[in-house]
Amino acid sequence: MQMEKLKQEIFILQGELERSKVENENLRAGQMTDLGAVKHIIDFSLQSLHKIITGTNWSIKQLASGVESLHIVAEVLKSTGKISEVEAEKEL
Repeated sequence: MQMEKLKQEIFILQGELERSKVENENLRAGQMTDLGAVKHIIDFSLQSLHKIITGTNWSIKQLASGVESLHIVAEVLKSTGKISEVEAEKEL
């Protein structure tokens, strides 16, 4: 009788051990999948960040070029204004 109980307990414990092993393997496989997904997300995010940086650099260069053009236009207008003043003084 005692021996039968022990055999049943051993059988139950072996079943639990097998379920634990399967669960452990599934968790490990899930972790690998999760790590793979995280790596993919990080890679995608880095690529997107590089595209944003490149676009921002291009926009900054465009802005700097535009500012330089505005300075040139301002200088031309200033010179034109001075020429107009000199012309007006000559007529008087």
